[in-house]
Amino acid sequence: MTNGKPQRSDRGGMTFGLIVGNRGFFPDHLAQSGRSEMIAAIQKAGYAVVAPGPDETKFGAVETRAEAARCADLFKKNRDAIDGVIVTLPNFGDERAIADTLRMAGLNVPVLVQATPDTPGRMTIRDRRDSFCGKMSVCNNLSQYGIPYSLTSRHTEAPDSELFQSDLSWFAGVCRVARGLRRLRIGAIGARPAAFNTVRYSEKILEANGISVEPIDLSEILGRIARMGDQDPAAVAKLEAIRRYVTTESVPCEALLKMAKLGAVIDGWMAETEVSISAVQCWTSLEEYFGVVPCTVMSMMSENLMSSACEVDICGVIGMHALQLASETPSALLDWNNNYGDDPDKAVCFHCSNLPKHFFREVRMDFQQIIAGTVGRENTYGTCVGLVKSGPMSFARFSTNDRTGEIHGYVGEGAFTDDPLETFGGAGVVRIPNLQGLLRYICERGFEHHVAANLAPVSQAVREATTRYLGWSVHQHS
Repeated sequence: MTNGKPQRSDRGGMTFGLIVGNRGFFPDHLAQSGRSEMIAAIQKAGYAVVAPGPDETKFGAVETRAEAARCADLFKKNRDAIDGVIVTLPNFGDERAIADTLRMAGLNVPVLVQATPDTPGRMTIRDRRDSFCGKMSVCNNLSQYGIPYSLTSRHTEAPDSELFQSDLSWFAGVCRVARGLRRLRIGAIGARPAAFNTVRYSEKILEANGISVEPIDLSEILGRIARMGDQDPAAVAKLEAIRRYVTTESVPCEALLKMAKLGAVIDGWMAETEVSISAVQCWTSLEEYFGVVPCTVMSMMSENLMSSACEVDICGVIGMHALQLASETPSALLDWNNNYGDDPDKAVCFHCSNLPKHFFREVRMDFQQIIAGTVGRENTYGTCVGLVKSGPMSFARFSTNDRTGEIHGYVGEGAFTDDPLETFGGAGVVRIPNLQGLLRYICERGFEHHVAANLAPVSQAVREATTRYLGWSVHQHS
């Protein structure tokens, strides 16, 4: 709502601050109608709005410094609720007032600049907007003030258009990624497996970017499990959840109970420490010393939007989380694993696997065929087996660069196909335009073999949030 406390929306509680630009040299009745049109467009998409009302500023817009201060004060009162700010220009707008509002509010959230198009038959002094030109002036001032901002797909687009609704959805994803990664706590469950130098990372670089890592030794997890009775309510509830989640017909009851206790202990520890996502030691400590793989437990967490990555790949789970924030659907961590015949734009993405159920055509629980040859089949139950369903996908990989002290990465899009594939674990054939160029980029810059994937085309929202608002160096593959 406008004027005071915003109403929470049905889209994950997203709320936008709204700045309506106005300039007295231009028809100011357009500011009045433009404000109403933009509020209607935002609420149509299911989001809440915070904006000054007509009793606080002329038409509820900003033109003078005094109006900018009143709007900024309103934003500051709703600081914790506002996820992003939309600047709408129904006419040329006063660029200084808009920039001053954002500077005085100090929200540090993404900003979207929109300009409403003129109509060829309404270009007289009464109805001429000139927002086409005004948008450039606003962007110029925001650049001078050092305020980062995003742009709509077209230079001008109407608030009630389908194109703006699409841009609004994209911008909401940008806001979710920016907010979610700035306030992130990750659980590191166990030590990095000795054989995986590829998942090394700098905890200090992550902390400098607002991402905290909370570690727990695997011995503490196993110790808590050892103290847990078979009829512990948390273990019983988790066992029931596992059986509802995936087919377990061929899996021994003893193995299922171990998984249930593992999941219950991890759930309890994550709640205690207020961590949102996790990365888990697996290869091959859990198999040798506990007797199951953690795949199903991790799959269930990812399915519930609490992304979980293998091999304590902290940067890998950040990629999963970023894609999940943008799409609001589960992410997986995969290996860039195999070529697919002679097609240079196709590859096999694979894990052994803890993919969320959301990714599969059909899924069942089984034993882990790779590790079974070393530690025995009876110690490797719990993997999720099936083929990835076809459809669009986004991918992302982030890494800490100790030489430059920054986070860098790459994002892009492709599609999982229905190409035939006979293998084990969780796998799918992916087609990515210019895949060979991407693989060269990965190898030349020393990126890891793990990549986060999501079944939605959201890579551009992830890149916008991480580069423009978080200051990371992220390449968009094309």
